[in-house]
Amino acid sequence: MTVVIKVGGARAVDPAGALADVASLVADGERVVVVHGGSTKVDETLERLGVEPEYVETPSGVVGRFTDETTMEVFEMAFGHLNTQLVAGLQSEGVDAVGLNGVDGKLLYGPRKSAVRVVEDGKKKIRRGDHSGTIKQVNGDLLESLLNDGYTPVAAPPMAGEDSEARSASDESSGDEPRDHGEVIPVNTDADRSAAAIAGELDAQLVLLTDVEGVYVDPDDPSTLIESVETVADWDALEAAAEGFMGRKIMAAEEALDGGAPEVVVADANAESPILSALDGGGTHVHASALEQDTDQTATEEQ
Repeated sequence: MTVVIKVGGARAVDPAGALADVASLVADGERVVVVHGGSTKVDETLERLGVEPEYVETPSGVVGRFTDETTMEVFEMAFGHLNTQLVAGLQSEGVDAVGLNGVDGKLLYGPRKSAVRVVEDGKKKIRRGDHSGTIKQVNGDLLESLLNDGYTPVAAPPMAGEDSEARSASDESSGDEPRDHGEVIPVNTDADRSAAAIAGELDAQLVLLTDVEGVYVDPDDPSTLIESVETVADWDALEAAAEGFMGRKIMAAEEALDGGAPEVVVADANAESPILSALDGGGTHVHASALEQDTDQTATEEQ
């Protein structure tokens, strides 16, 4: 079994339990890939530098970071620090961990989005200068090579973004023939969706650790935890319940399942043995069958 584990970057998340569980899984012969976030660390670093973190809302209602050039530099610094700390923590647990970001070997690769559609004061606008991207390819061969050699990859954004605008400008100024590939630059991408892309590529089970027990029907009531999602009706109920930051995790879950992951678990990073308990039934378990049935139903309606 291959397991991809996303460790959250929220202030309320302590990675110690997760690292111990990774060590336990690896000792039992399981193949594990760790993916981490770090948005909180980015915000803290920006604030220390006197820069206000900026978040924007898209027309579809999704709130995300606007990553200008200064923020991107801080992003690289903060994520690099976190990656090193997690690798050192795993090595202290006896795990032969290797740190990677999405630029290394084009682990996470796709086009840069320099312009994004946002909603400001109720009006739709185009914001330019963003350093973000959409993952289109995962270098699964690189991960498989590391896993087969006994290493535990610890991966994170930024991703390798193909900047077609920079390519065009460079070609025009040099007078050279246009290249068939763009300039590659590091750009921001969502860590949950990065983990989803990796899980899909490896056909791996995905565990998304966060600071709550899973997805709640009532966000303020842990007793309304959704434990299992197996049917179309279950999936509809899950989407209806996922508010705020949880909406991004459900988006990531859908992308992982569409990509080939058999199951996604959303679980509490601060639980005792958070990963082992998640794999043993804790949290919200989303099964591929929910989306497979939805696909079958759509195909039937189109005929």
